[in-house]
Amino acid sequence: MPDSKCKKTDSDRIMRIFELCEEHFGYVRFVGVKYHSRIGWVAKVQFNDSIYFENLTADGDNSTDALRKLKNRVKKIINRYNTV
Repeated sequence: MPDSKCKKTDSDRIMRIFELCEEHFGYVRFVGVKYHSRIGWVAKVQFNDSIYFENLTADGDNSTDALRKLKNRVKKIINRYNTV
């Protein structure tokens, strides 16, 4: 019997971050993750003509961790702006 749990991939996480950012902040130029030799894994969102941010970043021990931290950071910012 196959496992009923669906495993998320990093590309699924990138698409979710892209959708969140585009919905709340406008046009998104880039969402991605890369390995930096001194920092480790870095997830980044770049905005185009955003009045709020030029970019947002988060780092982690692996690519999944970095993407999770970036998504949580975006959600915190969205919640903060919705309460004001």
